[in-house]
Amino acid sequence: MKRFWEAALAVPRLEGSYGVVLDGRPLRLPGGNILTTKSRPLAEAIAEEWHQAGGTKGGALRQDDVPLSRLLGAAQERIAPDPKAMVEDLARYGETDLLCYRAEDHRLAARQAEAWQPVLDWAALALDAPLSTTRGLMPVPQAPASLAALEAAVVRHDAAGLAALGVAVPALGSLVLGLALSLGRLDAEEAHRLATVDELYQEEFWGSDDEAAARRADRLAEVRLAARFMALIAG
Repeated sequence: MKRFWEAALAVPRLEGSYGVVLDGRPLRLPGGNILTTKSRPLAEAIAEEWHQAGGTKGGALRQDDVPLSRLLGAAQERIAPDPKAMVEDLARYGETDLLCYRAEDHRLAARQAEAWQPVLDWAALALDAPLSTTRGLMPVPQAPASLAALEAAVVRHDAAGLAALGVAVPALGSLVLGLALSLGRLDAEEAHRLATVDELYQEEFWGSDDEAAARRADRLAEVRLAARFMALIAG
């Protein structure tokens, strides 16, 4: 897609919402709907990314240039009409949450416990969702009440919040970490650090791997995007 606009601006719309206009024309989503948000800071951030996208008029626009727009578009067109599927997909991560599985290696298990147990303790208190832990990879069943509490925490997010969780939770491999990020218990860097305890431990013994490091960097970028989107919709 070629850049066809000179200026992108955030503008008020109906009922306290905001949109973005490109040279006065409303920014529309692939489905044809006008992009809207209740968050003025988010609308301004989206206008800025469109202002920067493609460089000058006639430049090439890539989807990666407008990540906030893609997230809001997914929330508006895919999630908002029927959020149940997204809620169920996210809640399923709680059944096998990364933080509940400790290594057989005693040194790594100790490091995992030190890093992860405070977040599990937070989930037990703040979300009423105590979770059991285990050694090894065999599944550990979680109490139905705890899984229901985690799902209830997911349900409390609106479509935009679910879109952000939909990026953060898979990138972190943990619903608990995703909720901790969303609710302000962790920032993006700390959530990502906790999600990579195992990888970083292995690197201490086997050395760094460029491909693994690149994958971690990609996941960190996703977590940062989700965290930024969460902050903007809250603002």
